[in-house]
Amino acid sequence: MIDPNKKPIEPEPTEPVVAKQDPYDLASLRLDPSFLETAGVKKVLATVPVGRPNPQDFVRVHPSKEFRDTFAVVDWKEDREFYVVVPTVAAELTGECVSVALYTCINRQGVVRLWPVKLPGPDGRVNEWHRSQAEAAELALDCWVRIKANKSLGAYDIFKAGSTIADPEWPAETFQQLVRIGFRDRLIDCLDHPIVARLRGLS
Repeated sequence: MIDPNKKPIEPEPTEPVVAKQDPYDLASLRLDPSFLETAGVKKVLATVPVGRPNPQDFVRVHPSKEFRDTFAVVDWKEDREFYVVVPTVAAELTGECVSVALYTCINRQGVVRLWPVKLPGPDGRVNEWHRSQAEAAELALDCWVRIKANKSLGAYDIFKAGSTIADPEWPAETFQQLVRIGFRDRLIDCLDHPIVARLRGLS
């Protein structure tokens, strides 16, 4: 006989079965794009190319006069490298150094470059290749431009961007810091420099 006052025995609750998560699940490992912006990470500018902008690149030149100046350089064709030369050494390398206006420019991908534009020589003669580069660099102070060699013309064609492009975001580094990075290991500050020895046929 069933006792009406006796409570029925309830079954013991069972723990739900939880599938073990794969620790290498990509969804749990993937960083949110905003993470780097909020994690105190700062991009280090470790490389600054020195040379003419790529013919496919639209570039802007830094508008501040503090980000351009004139220097003596050796255009070392063998390695396609520019070496900056201190004035006292440049005076001893007549005919080997050229004077350049060094501009700070940036492309649409944010790559900063030092753009050396050769100045007229001691005789004052103007090379059309150099003159057209100088015109492009000055134009790039205010708008995005691209240059491309035109051998038939004997100068660079200059193209202005056909649409409105936002002004670039310049890095925080000073011009001196950019020059230091760009010419790292390519400073000729004495006549014992290996490049000077090669110019004089001593090595």
